[in-house]
Amino acid sequence: MTHSPTDPASGKAPATPAGAPLPPTTPPHPTTVAPDQEAASRQPDTAQNPTRPDGTPAGPGPQVAGSQTAGDEPRPGLAMPPADGTEPLVVVENLRKVYRTGPKEVVALRDVSFTAHPGELIAIRGRSGSGKTTLLNLVGGLDRPDGGTVTVAGYPVTRMPESRLLELRRDVIGFVFQSFGLIPVLSAAENVGVPMRLARTAAAERDERVRTLLAMVGLEKHMNQRPYELSGGQQQRVAVARALANRPRLLVADEPTGQLDSQTGRQIMQLLRAVVRSEGVTALVATHDPNLITLADRVLELHDGAFVPATPTAPQPA
Repeated sequence: MTHSPTDPASGKAPATPAGAPLPPTTPPHPTTVAPDQEAASRQPDTAQNPTRPDGTPAGPGPQVAGSQTAGDEPRPGLAMPPADGTEPLVVVENLRKVYRTGPKEVVALRDVSFTAHPGELIAIRGRSGSGKTTLLNLVGGLDRPDGGTVTVAGYPVTRMPESRLLELRRDVIGFVFQSFGLIPVLSAAENVGVPMRLARTAAAERDERVRTLLAMVGLEKHMNQRPYELSGGQQQRVAVARALANRPRLLVADEPTGQLDSQTGRQIMQLLRAVVRSEGVTALVATHDPNLITLADRVLELHDGAFVPATPTAPQPA
C-alpha cells in the first residue's frame, strides 16, 4: 500500500456553538491544509440556531482555549462526550465497501465489525489490497461506506454531513500517513503548529504545545529544520507530533513505517506505543510488517476485505 487517503470533504463548514467546544486536532489530511483553511474562513454564523453533529440542539459548555488577539478568535469545536474507559471509543458494525468501475465491482470490505477502547493500540495487518487503507478511510471519515456503521467517540461517522466530518477530523481524529505529508517550506515546529493555527489556538499555547510535542518525539533540537534537512524517520516523528497537536481521541496511522528501514520503523512503532500510553489515545495502525505486530495490544487481520483469525507472530527483541 503506497498511497495515503485523500479528504473528500468539501463545501462550507458550519460553525458549531461556541458554548460546546472540544480541543481540536489535525486537519483532515496533512497534505491538504489549504482547502480546510479556506473552508474555515467561509464558515457561516449559526449561533442563532446551534446544533450538534447529530442535529440535536447544542447546550452550553466550557470554552476552548483560543487566541486573544483580534481577528484570531477561538474556533468552535465539537461537543465531546466524556471519556469512559469502560465504553469503546470506536464501534464498527457490518462495514461494507464496494468500488465500481463501469460494470466491474470490487468488494473491498465485507461486513467488517470490531471495537476499540480508549488507550488501546490495535494493529490491522494484511497484504497489499486486503482492505486496510479502505477500513481506516471509513473509520476516519475520509470516505463513505456502502453499508454498515462507524461510531467514534459517540459520533455517528457514517451519518454525519461532510461539514461536520471536517470538524470531527479536526477535533477528534489525528492522522499519520506513509508519505509523511509535511509542508516543505515550513520548519518542523511550523508543521506541527499548522493544525493549531487552523483551530485558532492562542499563540502562546500553540508554541508551548509545539515544544512539548517535539520534545516528546525526540526532536527538540530540530525545531527549526525543514523536512529536506531531516531523515525519513525524523520526518515521520514530526508527522506523529503534528497528528497529536490538537489532542485527538483517536490516532489513525496508515503504514506509518512503510518508507522506513526496519530499525527506524520499529522506533516509530515504539513511539506510537509510548504516545498511546502518555496521551491516552486510541490508535489504529495498519501495517504489513510482522516485526511490528508484537508492539500492539491486539491484532486484526484482514484478508480479501474480511477479518480472519490473526496469524501468531513470534516475539521480536525490543
